[in-house]
Amino acid sequence: MKRKSWLAAAMAAVAFLSLSVAVGQSSNDTNTNTYQQLNLFGDVFEKIRSDYVEPVSDDKLVESAINGMLTSLDPHSSYLNPKDWEDMQVQTKGEFGGLGIEVTMENGLIKVVSPIDGTPAAKAGIQPSDLIVQIDGKPILGMTLSQAVDKMRGPVDSKIVLTIRRGKEPPFDVTLARAVIKIESVHSQVLDNVGYVRVTSFSEQTTSGLQDAITKIKAQAGSKLQGIVLDLRNNPGGLLDQAIGVCDTFIDKGEIVSTRGRDPSQAQRYNATPGDMLDGLPVVVLINGGSASASEIVAGAMQDHHRAILLGTRSFGKGSVQTIIPIPGHGAIRLTTARYYTPSGRSIQAKGIEPDIKVEQAKVEVIAGPQFRSEAELPGALQNIGGTAPDDTNGESTGTPGAPSTTTVVPQPTPVDQSELETPQPHKDYQLARAIDLLHGYSLFSAAKSN
Repeated sequence: MKRKSWLAAAMAAVAFLSLSVAVGQSSNDTNTNTYQQLNLFGDVFEKIRSDYVEPVSDDKLVESAINGMLTSLDPHSSYLNPKDWEDMQVQTKGEFGGLGIEVTMENGLIKVVSPIDGTPAAKAGIQPSDLIVQIDGKPILGMTLSQAVDKMRGPVDSKIVLTIRRGKEPPFDVTLARAVIKIESVHSQVLDNVGYVRVTSFSEQTTSGLQDAITKIKAQAGSKLQGIVLDLRNNPGGLLDQAIGVCDTFIDKGEIVSTRGRDPSQAQRYNATPGDMLDGLPVVVLINGGSASASEIVAGAMQDHHRAILLGTRSFGKGSVQTIIPIPGHGAIRLTTARYYTPSGRSIQAKGIEPDIKVEQAKVEVIAGPQFRSEAELPGALQNIGGTAPDDTNGESTGTPGAPSTTTVVPQPTPVDQSELETPQPHKDYQLARAIDLLHGYSLFSAAKSN
């Protein structure tokens, strides 16, 4: 009798999720089928409990069953036990413990969406699209995403070894020290009369941080400000309302994003409010393969409204919305409940956002080129009337054979180094340099047209 009571309780624990499949089907047929499946679950549960080689707690079996049910749906649905639920609440507030790495599950392995600037993962050189195949020498295969994430957490300063597979390279080990991750999601400065704003994630402080950054940039640059570079590279996303707030900072009317789920009546549309904090100054948004979720909402809205030029490489392609549903006394479930769409109606799920100007990350090298003589060096050349005589001491061609400096661009398909993102260096960051050049060119063109 006692066994039947705990079995009934276990079945009840999962019934509220299993019954969701009943929507849209005949009530009687569906209920019969559902109860048959629950009986199957109970039979398997009992067999494991009584015959497995080692004792397993009922709590662990039920939690694993729920988590398995959710993770089988898509890579982003999962069960959060009370500890995971608490950790997530801390993370969205902008401070949490761990390695500073956003991950997802792909073909049984852990795939890096993006490391977060300034964290152990970023400093160790972890890159978007890296696959984590082992943790401390133990294979990932067979673990759930939650289990793998839990293993990557631990006491501050404790060491962990991740085995990484990157492209076609042989797997290699990376040793990291866990740390308390404090996230400043917005970093900014002025670079040659261009405002640079990097958003590393979308936490509760992102919109206010962005608006503070723009205020400081405008005060520093004054009337010389030529535009803003909004850097969303390697930004794994975060809170939907913060993505909307970031868009609303630049867009003064129209739709920002819409979400559509299973029930058409539950579709939601989010619109901009009047006001553009930049008063129409041009914006360039930088994206790459590590720009995901909320980053793609911002990029897509700015692109559809023609409010910014997108520069970089195609984004990650996560176009689904997860809702956190608390289960009183038992943590919460993260459930994919909708897809989001850009203002023009595009879904970027598994496709990503294509930039307006595709620019691979690259480095600039100085190479030897052919020697040319200038007009000023030709014998008897006419002088510049009203100007000055030719000056052979200015470091340009002297007519003697040699190898003058010429620049060439060498593509680098791997993402920009994380340390360079923390302190922007246009002479090293090719994508950022091209964005600044674009704003300078636009400013020159606009000035010429107004004269």
